[in-house]
Amino acid sequence: MRSKRIQRRELLKLTGFGVAALLSPARPGRAQQEPSANRPNLLFVFADQWRAQATGYAGDPNARTPHLDRLAAESVDFRTAVSGCPVCCPHRASLLTGQYPLTHGVFLNDARLGTKAVSIAQAYRDAGYHTGYIGKWHLDGDRRTAFIPRERRQGFQFWKALGCTHNYNNSYYYADEDVKLKWEGYDAIAQTREAQRYLRQHAEGHPFALFLSWGPPHAPYQTAPAKYRAMYKPEDVVLRPNVPEKDKAQARKALAGYYAHIAALDDCIAELRQTLDETGLAKNTIVVFTSDHGDMLWSQGGQKKQQPWDESIRVPFLLRYPARLGAEGRVIDMPINTPDIMPTLLGLCDIEIPDSVEGADFSDMLLGKEEPQDQAALISCPAPFGQWQRKRGGREYRGVRTARYTYTRDLNGPWLLYDNIKDPYQLNNLCNQPEYAAIQRELDNALKEKLAQTCDDFHPASKYIARWGYKVNASGTIGYTN
Repeated sequence: MRSKRIQRRELLKLTGFGVAALLSPARPGRAQQEPSANRPNLLFVFADQWRAQATGYAGDPNARTPHLDRLAAESVDFRTAVSGCPVCCPHRASLLTGQYPLTHGVFLNDARLGTKAVSIAQAYRDAGYHTGYIGKWHLDGDRRTAFIPRERRQGFQFWKALGCTHNYNNSYYYADEDVKLKWEGYDAIAQTREAQRYLRQHAEGHPFALFLSWGPPHAPYQTAPAKYRAMYKPEDVVLRPNVPEKDKAQARKALAGYYAHIAALDDCIAELRQTLDETGLAKNTIVVFTSDHGDMLWSQGGQKKQQPWDESIRVPFLLRYPARLGAEGRVIDMPINTPDIMPTLLGLCDIEIPDSVEGADFSDMLLGKEEPQDQAALISCPAPFGQWQRKRGGREYRGVRTARYTYTRDLNGPWLLYDNIKDPYQLNNLCNQPEYAAIQRELDNALKEKLAQTCDDFHPASKYIARWGYKVNASGTIGYTN
Protein backbone atom coordinates (compact mmCIF):
# COMPACT_ATOMS: atom_id res chain seq x y z
CA MET A 1 0.00 0.00 0.00
CA ARG A 2 2.70 2.49 1.02
CA SER A 3 4.62 2.16 -2.26
CA LYS A 4 1.66 3.63 -4.12
CA ARG A 5 1.64 6.74 -1.94
CA ILE A 6 3.62 9.85 -2.64
CA GLN A 7 6.11 11.06 -0.09
CA ARG A 8 5.41 13.82 2.40
CA ARG A 9 7.61 16.38 0.72
CA GLU A 10 5.61 16.06 -2.47
CA LEU A 11 2.40 16.47 -0.50
CA LEU A 12 3.52 19.88 0.70
CA LYS A 13 2.71 21.21 -2.78
CA LEU A 14 -0.93 21.75 -1.97
CA THR A 15 -3.50 23.61 -3.99
CA GLY A 16 -5.11 26.81 -2.75
CA PHE A 17 -8.34 28.23 -4.13
CA GLY A 18 -7.59 29.24 -7.70
CA VAL A 19 -3.79 29.09 -7.38
CA ALA A 20 -1.13 26.51 -6.59
CA ALA A 21 0.27 27.46 -3.19
CA LEU A 22 3.55 26.04 -1.98
CA LEU A 23 3.05 25.57 1.74
CA SER A 24 5.59 25.24 4.50
CA PRO A 25 8.37 23.02 3.14
CA ALA A 26 9.92 20.17 5.03
CA ARG A 27 13.22 20.89 6.67
CA PRO A 28 15.47 18.17 5.25
CA GLY A 29 18.50 17.32 7.24
CA ARG A 30 17.19 18.69 10.54
CA ALA A 31 18.96 16.62 13.17
CA GLN A 32 17.31 15.38 16.30
CA GLN A 33 18.62 17.18 19.35
CA GLU A 34 19.61 15.97 22.77
CA PRO A 35 16.94 16.40 25.47
CA SER A 36 17.05 19.85 27.00
CA ALA A 37 15.00 21.71 29.57
CA ASN A 38 14.62 24.44 26.95
CA ARG A 39 12.73 22.19 24.53
CA PRO A 40 9.00 22.97 24.67
CA ASN A 41 6.59 20.58 26.32
CA LEU A 42 3.33 19.59 24.66
CA LEU A 43 -0.09 19.31 26.30
CA PHE A 44 -2.55 18.16 23.66
CA VAL A 45 -6.16 18.20 24.85
CA PHE A 46 -8.96 16.99 22.63
CA ALA A 47 -12.63 16.27 23.11
CA ASP A 48 -14.94 13.93 21.24
CA GLN A 49 -17.54 15.46 18.93
CA TRP A 50 -17.10 19.14 19.93
CA ARG A 51 -18.00 21.21 16.89
CA ALA A 52 -16.17 24.45 16.15
CA GLN A 53 -19.25 26.64 16.54
CA ALA A 54 -19.91 25.61 20.16
CA THR A 55 -17.67 28.04 22.07
CA GLY A 56 -18.15 31.52 23.44
CA TYR A 57 -15.18 32.89 21.50
CA ALA A 58 -16.76 31.59 18.26
CA GLY A 59 -19.95 33.51 19.05
CA ASP A 60 -22.26 30.71 20.21
CA PRO A 61 -24.92 32.31 22.45
CA ASN A 62 -25.42 29.04 24.33
CA ALA A 63 -21.83 28.12 25.14
CA ARG A 64 -20.50 29.10 28.55
CA THR A 65 -16.79 28.72 28.03
CA PRO A 66 -15.02 31.59 29.85
CA HIS A 67 -11.81 29.59 30.33
CA LEU A 68 -11.60 28.54 26.70
CA ASP A 69 -12.41 32.11 25.70
CA ARG A 70 -9.44 33.26 27.75
CA LEU A 71 -7.27 30.58 26.16
CA ALA A 72 -8.39 31.71 22.70
CA ALA A 73 -7.42 35.30 23.54
CA GLU A 74 -3.86 34.07 24.12
CA SER A 75 -3.66 31.49 21.31
CA VAL A 76 -3.47 31.06 17.59
CA ASP A 77 -7.05 30.25 16.63
CA PHE A 78 -7.23 28.21 13.43
CA ARG A 79 -10.76 29.35 12.68
CA THR A 80 -11.18 26.95 9.73
CA ALA A 81 -9.64 23.81 11.23
CA VAL A 82 -11.26 20.72 9.76
CA SER A 83 -11.49 17.04 10.57
CA GLY A 84 -10.72 15.72 7.11
CA CYS A 85 -12.51 12.40 7.67
CA PRO A 86 -14.94 13.47 10.40
CA VAL A 87 -15.38 10.40 12.55
CA CYS A 88 -13.57 9.13 15.65
CA CYS A 89 -11.09 6.45 14.56
CA PRO A 90 -10.05 7.98 11.21
CA HIS A 91 -9.29 11.31 12.87
CA ARG A 92 -7.29 9.70 15.68
CA ALA A 93 -5.29 7.57 13.26
CA SER A 94 -4.48 10.64 11.14
CA LEU A 95 -3.56 12.63 14.25
CA LEU A 96 -1.08 9.97 15.36
CA THR A 97 0.46 9.24 11.95
CA GLY A 98 0.13 12.47 9.97
CA GLN A 99 -1.36 10.37 7.17
CA TYR A 100 -4.65 10.40 5.27
CA PRO A 101 -7.19 7.62 5.99
CA LEU A 102 -6.68 5.68 2.77
CA THR A 103 -2.97 5.48 3.60
CA HIS A 104 -3.17 4.26 7.21
CA GLY A 105 -6.36 2.33 6.42
CA VAL A 106 -8.50 3.44 9.35
CA PHE A 107 -11.41 4.95 7.42
CA LEU A 108 -14.04 3.16 9.52
CA ASN A 109 -14.57 3.08 13.27
CA ASP A 110 -13.20 0.09 15.17
CA ALA A 111 -10.45 -0.72 12.68
CA ARG A 112 -7.07 -1.26 14.34
CA LEU A 113 -4.28 1.17 13.50
CA GLY A 114 -1.15 -0.62 12.28
CA THR A 115 2.40 0.11 13.33
CA LYS A 116 4.12 0.77 9.99
CA ALA A 117 4.12 4.57 10.27
CA VAL A 118 6.26 6.48 12.75
CA SER A 119 3.72 7.87 15.19
CA ILE A 120 3.76 11.28 16.81
CA ALA A 121 4.54 9.68 20.18
CA GLN A 122 7.44 7.72 18.70
CA ALA A 123 8.84 10.88 17.12
CA TYR A 124 8.69 12.73 20.45
CA ARG A 125 10.05 9.75 22.39
CA ASP A 126 12.98 9.37 20.00
CA ALA A 127 13.78 13.06 20.47
CA GLY A 128 14.13 12.57 24.22
CA TYR A 129 10.59 13.35 25.35
CA HIS A 130 8.52 11.44 27.87
CA THR A 131 5.18 10.59 26.29
CA GLY A 132 1.82 10.06 27.95
CA TYR A 133 -1.77 9.27 27.03
CA ILE A 134 -4.89 9.60 29.20
CA GLY A 135 -8.50 8.84 28.23
CA LYS A 136 -10.20 7.57 25.11
CA TRP A 137 -7.98 5.71 22.59
CA HIS A 138 -10.33 4.03 20.07
CA LEU A 139 -7.61 2.69 17.76
CA ASP A 140 -7.23 -0.95 18.78
CA GLY A 141 -9.95 -2.69 16.81
CA ASP A 142 -13.34 -4.11 17.64
CA ARG A 143 -12.88 -4.86 21.36
CA ARG A 144 -13.49 -1.43 22.80
CA THR A 145 -12.87 -2.22 26.47
CA ALA A 146 -10.06 -4.77 26.17
CA PHE A 147 -6.53 -4.33 27.51
CA ILE A 148 -4.17 -2.71 25.00
CA PRO A 149 -0.62 -4.07 25.29
CA ARG A 150 2.37 -1.75 25.23
CA GLU A 151 3.41 -2.74 21.70
CA ARG A 152 0.12 -1.38 20.33
CA ARG A 153 0.26 1.97 22.15
CA GLN A 154 2.10 3.71 19.31
CA GLY A 155 5.01 4.85 21.49
CA PHE A 156 3.16 6.25 24.50
CA GLN A 157 4.99 5.43 27.72
CA PHE A 158 2.68 6.67 30.48
CA TRP A 159 -0.72 5.12 29.89
CA LYS A 160 -4.12 5.42 31.56
CA ALA A 161 -6.55 4.75 28.75
CA LEU A 162 -9.41 2.65 27.39
CA GLY A 163 -10.46 1.94 23.84
CA CYS A 164 -13.89 3.55 23.96
CA THR A 165 -16.75 4.13 26.35
CA HIS A 166 -19.45 6.76 26.57
CA ASN A 167 -20.62 5.75 30.04
CA TYR A 168 -18.95 8.79 31.52
CA ASN A 169 -20.05 8.18 35.12
CA ASN A 170 -19.11 4.50 35.16
CA SER A 171 -15.88 4.60 33.20
CA TYR A 172 -12.82 2.35 33.28
CA TYR A 173 -9.23 2.37 32.11
CA TYR A 174 -6.05 0.31 32.09
CA ALA A 175 -2.53 1.24 33.10
CA ASP A 176 0.44 -1.08 32.60
CA GLU A 177 -1.26 -4.29 33.72
CA ASP A 178 -4.27 -6.18 32.37
CA VAL A 179 -6.33 -4.96 35.32
CA LYS A 180 -9.40 -2.83 34.75
CA LEU A 181 -9.43 0.29 36.94
CA LYS A 182 -12.24 2.80 37.41
CA TRP A 183 -12.25 6.57 37.07
CA GLU A 184 -13.90 8.27 40.02
CA GLY A 185 -17.13 10.07 39.12
CA TYR A 186 -17.42 11.89 35.78
CA ASP A 187 -14.46 10.54 33.84
CA ALA A 188 -13.35 13.76 32.13
CA ILE A 189 -12.86 15.43 35.51
CA ALA A 190 -10.95 12.43 36.88
CA GLN A 191 -8.82 12.26 33.72
CA THR A 192 -8.04 15.96 34.06
CA ARG A 193 -6.88 15.40 37.64
CA GLU A 194 -4.63 12.62 36.39
CA ALA A 195 -3.21 14.98 33.77
CA GLN A 196 -2.57 17.55 36.51
CA ARG A 197 -0.64 14.94 38.49
CA TYR A 198 1.38 14.13 35.40
CA LEU A 199 2.22 17.80 34.86
CA ARG A 200 3.40 18.20 38.45
CA GLN A 201 5.53 15.07 38.25
CA HIS A 202 7.15 16.16 34.98
CA ALA A 203 7.65 19.84 35.76
CA GLU A 204 11.41 19.29 35.80
CA GLY A 205 13.69 17.09 33.74
CA HIS A 206 13.04 15.77 30.26
CA PRO A 207 10.38 17.54 28.18
CA PHE A 208 7.06 15.75 27.82
CA ALA A 209 4.29 15.26 25.29
CA LEU A 210 1.01 14.47 27.06
CA PHE A 211 -2.25 13.72 25.24
CA LEU A 212 -5.53 14.05 27.16
CA SER A 213 -8.54 12.64 25.31
CA TRP A 214 -12.01 13.32 26.73
CA GLY A 215 -15.15 11.38 25.76
CA PRO A 216 -17.70 14.22 26.14
CA PRO A 217 -19.49 16.14 24.71
CA HIS A 218 -20.28 13.06 22.58
CA ALA A 219 -23.68 11.52 23.30
CA PRO A 220 -25.28 10.51 25.64
CA TYR A 221 -25.96 14.18 26.11
CA GLN A 222 -27.81 14.10 29.44
CA THR A 223 -25.02 12.70 31.62
CA ALA A 224 -22.88 15.68 32.67
CA PRO A 225 -22.68 16.36 36.43
CA ALA A 226 -25.91 17.78 37.83
CA LYS A 227 -24.59 21.29 38.44
CA TYR A 228 -23.77 21.67 34.75
CA ARG A 229 -27.06 20.18 33.56
CA ALA A 230 -28.85 22.69 35.78
CA MET A 231 -27.31 25.49 33.74
CA TYR A 232 -29.39 24.66 30.65
CA LYS A 233 -33.06 24.29 29.88
CA PRO A 234 -34.10 23.03 26.44
CA GLU A 235 -36.55 25.87 25.92
CA ASP A 236 -33.76 28.42 26.37
CA VAL A 237 -31.41 26.92 23.78
CA VAL A 238 -30.88 29.11 20.70
CA LEU A 239 -30.92 26.91 17.60
CA ARG A 240 -28.89 27.42 14.46
CA PRO A 241 -31.10 28.54 11.56
CA ASN A 242 -30.35 25.34 9.63
CA VAL A 243 -32.25 23.11 12.06
CA PRO A 244 -35.54 22.08 10.37
CA GLU A 245 -38.78 22.88 12.16
CA LYS A 246 -39.64 19.21 12.65
CA ASP A 247 -36.39 18.59 14.53
CA LYS A 248 -36.34 21.63 16.82
CA ALA A 249 -37.76 20.04 19.98
CA GLN A 250 -35.35 17.09 19.98
CA ALA A 251 -32.48 19.36 18.98
CA ARG A 252 -33.09 21.66 21.96
CA LYS A 253 -33.20 18.73 24.36
CA ALA A 254 -29.97 17.24 23.01
CA LEU A 255 -28.20 20.58 22.86
CA ALA A 256 -29.03 21.41 26.47
CA GLY A 257 -27.10 18.32 27.51
CA TYR A 258 -24.38 18.93 24.94
CA TYR A 259 -23.66 22.40 26.32
CA ALA A 260 -23.70 21.01 29.88
CA HIS A 261 -20.86 18.65 28.93
CA ILE A 262 -19.04 21.59 27.35
CA ALA A 263 -19.39 23.70 30.50
CA ALA A 264 -17.89 20.86 32.54
CA LEU A 265 -14.95 20.54 30.15
CA ASP A 266 -14.41 24.28 30.23
CA ASP A 267 -13.84 24.03 33.98
CA CYS A 268 -11.35 21.24 33.28
CA ILE A 269 -9.44 23.66 31.05
CA ALA A 270 -9.25 26.06 33.98
CA GLU A 271 -7.77 23.33 36.19
CA LEU A 272 -5.11 22.47 33.62
CA ARG A 273 -4.18 26.11 33.17
CA GLN A 274 -3.85 26.61 36.91
CA THR A 275 -1.51 23.62 37.16
CA LEU A 276 0.63 24.89 34.28
CA ASP A 277 0.93 28.24 36.05
CA GLU A 278 1.68 26.74 39.48
CA THR A 279 4.41 24.47 38.12
CA GLY A 280 6.07 27.14 36.00
CA LEU A 281 5.33 25.15 32.85
CA ALA A 282 2.98 27.61 31.18
CA LYS A 283 5.47 29.69 29.18
CA ASN A 284 7.37 26.84 27.53
CA THR A 285 4.49 24.41 27.01
CA ILE A 286 2.62 24.18 23.73
CA VAL A 287 -1.04 23.79 24.65
CA VAL A 288 -3.43 22.57 21.97
CA PHE A 289 -7.18 22.35 22.39
CA THR A 290 -9.20 20.70 19.65
CA SER A 291 -11.70 17.92 18.87
CA ASP A 292 -11.77 14.83 16.69
CA HIS A 293 -14.84 16.01 14.72
CA GLY A 294 -18.08 17.90 15.16
CA ASP A 295 -21.73 16.95 15.67
CA MET A 296 -24.64 17.79 13.38
CA LEU A 297 -27.18 17.90 16.24
CA TRP A 298 -30.02 18.18 13.72
CA SER A 299 -28.50 20.96 11.63
CA GLN A 300 -29.47 20.14 8.05
CA GLY A 301 -31.74 17.52 9.67
CA GLY A 302 -28.69 15.34 10.39
CA GLN A 303 -27.16 13.65 13.40
CA LYS A 304 -23.64 12.81 14.56
CA LYS A 305 -20.70 13.12 12.14
CA GLN A 306 -19.19 11.86 8.82
CA GLN A 307 -21.15 14.47 6.87
CA PRO A 308 -19.60 17.32 4.81
CA TRP A 309 -21.38 20.24 6.49
CA ASP A 310 -19.51 22.55 8.84
CA GLU A 311 -21.19 21.25 11.99
CA SER A 312 -19.54 17.89 11.28
CA ILE A 313 -16.19 18.77 9.68
CA ARG A 314 -15.13 21.95 11.50
CA VAL A 315 -13.46 21.66 14.90
CA PRO A 316 -12.00 24.15 17.37
CA PHE A 317 -8.22 24.39 17.19
CA LEU A 318 -6.33 26.62 19.61
CA LEU A 319 -2.55 26.58 19.94
CA ARG A 320 -0.86 28.50 22.76
CA TYR A 321 2.93 28.76 23.01
CA PRO A 322 3.93 31.94 24.87
CA ALA A 323 7.69 31.36 24.68
CA ARG A 324 7.80 31.70 20.89
CA LEU A 325 4.37 32.88 19.74
CA GLY A 326 3.76 35.49 22.42
CA ALA A 327 0.70 35.95 24.62
CA GLU A 328 -1.48 37.86 22.16
CA GLY A 329 -4.09 35.81 20.35
CA ARG A 330 -4.56 35.87 16.61
CA VAL A 331 -6.93 34.27 14.14
CA ILE A 332 -5.79 32.32 11.07
CA ASP A 333 -8.50 31.59 8.52
CA MET A 334 -6.36 29.20 6.49
CA PRO A 335 -7.63 25.64 6.94
CA ILE A 336 -5.54 23.17 8.87
CA ASN A 337 -6.39 19.51 8.38
CA THR A 338 -5.90 16.53 10.69
CA PRO A 339 -2.74 15.17 8.97
CA ASP A 340 -1.13 18.62 9.32
CA ILE A 341 -1.18 18.54 13.12
CA MET A 342 1.70 16.11 13.67
CA PRO A 343 4.25 17.77 11.35
CA THR A 344 3.33 21.25 12.59
CA LEU A 345 3.86 20.31 16.24
CA LEU A 346 7.10 18.51 15.46
CA GLY A 347 8.22 21.54 13.49
CA LEU A 348 7.55 23.85 16.45
CA CYS A 349 9.64 21.54 18.64
CA ASP A 350 12.44 21.31 16.05
CA ILE A 351 12.04 17.55 15.76
CA GLU A 352 12.67 15.78 12.47
CA ILE A 353 9.46 14.93 10.62
CA PRO A 354 9.27 11.26 9.58
CA ASP A 355 9.08 10.50 5.87
CA SER A 356 5.87 8.54 6.47
CA VAL A 357 4.04 11.79 7.29
CA GLU A 358 1.78 13.18 4.53
CA GLY A 359 0.53 16.37 6.15
CA ALA A 360 2.00 19.87 5.88
CA ASP A 361 4.28 21.55 8.43
CA PHE A 362 2.84 25.00 9.23
CA SER A 363 5.34 25.81 11.97
CA ASP A 364 7.17 28.45 9.91
CA MET A 365 3.86 30.14 9.23
CA LEU A 366 3.06 30.16 12.96
CA LEU A 367 6.50 31.62 13.68
CA GLY A 368 5.94 34.44 11.18
CA LYS A 369 8.47 33.17 8.64
CA GLU A 370 5.80 32.55 5.99
CA GLU A 371 2.41 34.04 5.19
CA PRO A 372 -0.75 31.92 5.46
CA GLN A 373 -2.08 30.58 2.16
CA ASP A 374 -5.73 29.92 1.34
CA GLN A 375 -5.05 26.25 0.91
CA ALA A 376 -7.80 23.74 0.21
CA ALA A 377 -8.22 21.09 2.90
CA LEU A 378 -9.34 17.68 1.68
CA ILE A 379 -12.53 16.33 3.27
CA SER A 380 -13.83 12.83 2.64
CA CYS A 381 -16.05 9.97 3.65
CA PRO A 382 -14.69 6.82 2.00
CA ALA A 383 -17.27 4.53 3.65
CA PRO A 384 -20.50 5.84 5.28
CA PHE A 385 -21.69 3.75 8.20
CA GLY A 386 -24.08 3.71 11.13
CA GLN A 387 -26.23 6.82 11.39
CA TRP A 388 -25.11 7.98 7.96
CA GLN A 389 -25.24 4.89 5.84
CA ARG A 390 -26.58 5.18 2.31
CA LYS A 391 -30.20 4.21 3.00
CA ARG A 392 -30.42 7.16 5.41
CA GLY A 393 -28.96 9.65 2.96
CA GLY A 394 -25.30 8.96 3.50
CA ARG A 395 -22.95 8.75 0.56
CA GLU A 396 -19.31 8.48 -0.30
CA TYR A 397 -17.88 11.92 -1.03
CA ARG A 398 -14.67 13.82 -1.57
CA GLY A 399 -14.41 17.58 -1.26
CA VAL A 400 -12.39 20.62 -0.26
CA ARG A 401 -12.91 23.25 2.42
CA THR A 402 -11.15 26.57 1.86
CA ALA A 403 -11.40 29.64 4.05
CA ARG A 404 -14.48 30.64 2.07
CA TYR A 405 -15.96 27.70 0.16
CA THR A 406 -17.09 24.15 0.69
CA TYR A 407 -17.23 21.96 -2.41
CA THR A 408 -17.96 18.23 -2.60
CA ARG A 409 -18.53 15.52 -5.17
CA ASP A 410 -20.21 12.19 -4.64
CA LEU A 411 -19.85 9.19 -6.94
CA ASN A 412 -22.37 10.73 -9.35
CA GLY A 413 -20.58 14.06 -9.71
CA PRO A 414 -20.69 17.56 -8.13
CA TRP A 415 -22.96 17.59 -5.09
CA LEU A 416 -22.53 20.63 -2.79
CA LEU A 417 -21.10 24.13 -3.13
CA TYR A 418 -21.43 26.75 -0.41
CA ASP A 419 -20.11 30.27 -0.02
CA ASN A 420 -19.51 30.12 3.72
CA ILE A 421 -18.95 33.86 4.03
CA LYS A 422 -22.28 34.85 2.49
CA ASP A 423 -24.07 31.73 3.71
CA PRO A 424 -22.54 30.65 7.06
CA TYR A 425 -25.34 28.18 7.81
CA GLN A 426 -25.01 26.51 4.40
CA LEU A 427 -28.63 26.93 3.41
CA ASN A 428 -28.09 27.75 -0.28
CA ASN A 429 -26.47 25.04 -2.39
CA LEU A 430 -24.77 26.78 -5.34
CA CYS A 431 -23.65 23.60 -7.06
CA ASN A 432 -24.10 23.64 -10.86
CA GLN A 433 -25.55 27.17 -10.86
CA PRO A 434 -24.29 29.00 -13.98
CA GLU A 435 -23.15 32.13 -12.15
CA TYR A 436 -20.82 30.00 -9.97
CA ALA A 437 -19.45 27.87 -12.79
CA ALA A 438 -15.97 29.42 -12.71
CA ILE A 439 -15.65 29.05 -8.94
CA GLN A 440 -16.91 25.49 -9.09
CA ARG A 441 -14.42 24.66 -11.81
CA GLU A 442 -11.49 26.02 -9.78
CA LEU A 443 -12.60 24.14 -6.68
CA ASP A 444 -13.08 20.98 -8.69
CA ASN A 445 -9.55 21.33 -10.06
CA ALA A 446 -8.24 21.81 -6.52
CA LEU A 447 -10.06 18.65 -5.46
CA LYS A 448 -8.68 16.66 -8.38
CA GLU A 449 -5.16 17.72 -7.47
CA LYS A 450 -5.72 16.70 -3.86
CA LEU A 451 -6.98 13.30 -4.92
CA ALA A 452 -3.98 12.82 -7.19
CA GLN A 453 -1.56 13.86 -4.44
CA THR A 454 -3.08 11.42 -1.96
CA CYS A 455 -3.49 8.59 -4.52
CA ASP A 456 -7.23 8.54 -3.85
CA ASP A 457 -9.00 6.88 -6.78
CA PHE A 458 -12.46 7.63 -5.30
CA HIS A 459 -14.19 4.27 -5.63
CA PRO A 460 -17.30 3.00 -3.84
CA ALA A 461 -16.85 2.04 -0.20
CA SER A 462 -17.04 -1.66 -0.96
CA LYS A 463 -13.73 -1.54 -2.85
CA TYR A 464 -11.81 -0.04 0.07
CA ILE A 465 -13.46 -2.37 2.57
CA ALA A 466 -12.43 -5.35 0.44
CA ARG A 467 -8.94 -3.93 -0.11
CA TRP A 468 -8.30 -3.76 3.63
CA GLY A 469 -10.12 -6.99 4.42
CA TYR A 470 -12.68 -5.49 6.79
CA LYS A 471 -15.91 -7.27 7.64
CA VAL A 472 -18.88 -4.93 8.10
CA ASN A 473 -22.49 -5.47 9.11
CA ALA A 474 -25.67 -4.31 7.41
CA SER A 475 -25.12 -0.72 8.53
CA GLY A 476 -21.60 -0.65 7.10
CA THR A 477 -20.08 -0.83 10.59
CA ILE A 478 -17.30 -3.05 11.85
CA GLY A 479 -19.06 -4.99 14.60
CA TYR A 480 -17.55 -4.28 17.99
CA THR A 481 -17.86 -5.67 21.51
CA ASN A 482 -17.59 -4.03 24.88
